[in-house]
Amino acid sequence: MNEGTRIDGPKTALVVIDLQNDFLDPKGAYARGGDTNPPAMLLPERVAGVARALKAAGGMVLASQFTLWPDAAGEPMVSPHLLALRPYLKKGDFAPGSWGQANVDALAGLIDATVSKVAYSAFFNTQLDWVLRRAGIDTVAVCGIVTNGGVASTVRDAHMRDYRTLVLGDGCAAFGEERHQTSLADMRNVAEVTDCAAFIRSLA
Repeated sequence: MNEGTRIDGPKTALVVIDLQNDFLDPKGAYARGGDTNPPAMLLPERVAGVARALKAAGGMVLASQFTLWPDAAGEPMVSPHLLALRPYLKKGDFAPGSWGQANVDALAGLIDATVSKVAYSAFFNTQLDWVLRRAGIDTVAVCGIVTNGGVASTVRDAHMRDYRTLVLGDGCAAFGEERHQTSLADMRNVAEVTDCAAFIRSLA
């Protein structure tokens, strides 16, 4: 995004990807499994600042919550590829309505709507597109975790749906700085990559 470019607040939504307790909290599922992501721990306060600024400008804040729906026996239905990567996921992790599925405390009072997602993209099998269009949104700014997973997939789906799509580079994190930077560079093909401070300055 070029410096000086303006953003129309009431037509813009911040889409926060998966800043949830089970991903980020020291008592969450990922920390229990040894999958900590230090750069991601810095995101909640930074993203909260963007959310407050956008809401003050008349915009909307949406969040996706990765969700492991339980089967008839109460066991989480985990995609095979995810189970191979995260074999420690167990009953109760990311369960609908649970503490682990919930957004981190830093975002309390800032989220206008949430969607439960089962795959990388926040658009896949959710009502995100319906909500955005119903609210008159034509611009989406995406942030959260992980840069090369949920963020990148959501960004590409937003682009395919003809939204003006922005990525808040310092509002995202991945498991490794090189992976993060490579993903941001790749997303420049379909989105405007900016940072949180520049986004706030651009709000009309």
